[in-house]
Amino acid sequence: MLKMRRRAVLACTLLLGLQAGAAQAAWPEKPVRLVVTFAAGGASDIVARAIADPLAHALGQPVVVDNKPGAGGTIGGSEVARAPADGYTLLLSNSTPLSIGPWAVPRQPYDPVKQFTHVALLGVAPVLFMANPKSGPASLKDLPKAAAAPGYTFGSGGPGSIGHIVGEMTKAAMKLQMTHVPYRGGAPMTTDLIAGTIPLGIDVITAFVPMVKAGQIKALAVSTRERSPLLPDVPSVTELGLPQLVAENYFGVSGPAGLPKDVVDKLSKALADIVADPATVKRFAELGITPAKPGGEPFAAFVAHQVSDWAPAIKAADLKP
Repeated sequence: MLKMRRRAVLACTLLLGLQAGAAQAAWPEKPVRLVVTFAAGGASDIVARAIADPLAHALGQPVVVDNKPGAGGTIGGSEVARAPADGYTLLLSNSTPLSIGPWAVPRQPYDPVKQFTHVALLGVAPVLFMANPKSGPASLKDLPKAAAAPGYTFGSGGPGSIGHIVGEMTKAAMKLQMTHVPYRGGAPMTTDLIAGTIPLGIDVITAFVPMVKAGQIKALAVSTRERSPLLPDVPSVTELGLPQLVAENYFGVSGPAGLPKDVVDKLSKALADIVADPATVKRFAELGITPAKPGGEPFAAFVAHQVSDWAPAIKAADLKP
């Protein structure tokens, strides 16, 4: 009888152990969704797809890129901020929905610092000033003359996007009258730029180098202190006497606030390995992205500083939400 009781106790203990193990199964057990706040074909989308496959390999589950464009990145950002903090919904972070949105998007429905777990910075990339080769200005210095025409426009990837804000900063710096034409991402904006529907476009460099080299669009300047190795013939804004237009867009991965530590640790390790991988370094170089350095500032602190840093530039541009 005693032996039977001992066996029963042992069986119960084993069963409870198996149930506890099942309840605490290692993340992830199913596909992970990576939300992109712009339309397919734009800078954020390209970066998301560049890391999706290696991240899926590292996690052992598919990583599905899900484009949720609109409202200056706020639609996609809101979806991730409201998602369960279980690691299955992540955000391809960038400057627009997190650092610029608080100052440029009316009534942004989330706090970009408190309502996210900012996991890892992937890299940074400059903004490119682009023109239609036929109807656009020949150089950025020619923009004041071109923009004197009635109804002159410039396009960006959306309201409150970094291209929009840099465009407004350009208007203030060069005392221009231009009307902003917002799109749902860099790809649809580029279609109209190539067609001549708009004469000028401003967006992150990532998606546009092939079109510049093919002669479909003309690169006027990069928003950097020095020239980009990708486009060595294109001047920097500092070189053109416009250092106030120096700007960078960042890319990273974030999740809802309160992501479990084991999820954050696993993601951080996987993403650090991906960014350091020679294949990613090569791909990022092709996209004009400077990879994040290991051991740098924690991503959460980086985002908080970016939120503060963008405020004076947007106020100086007199941008009205």
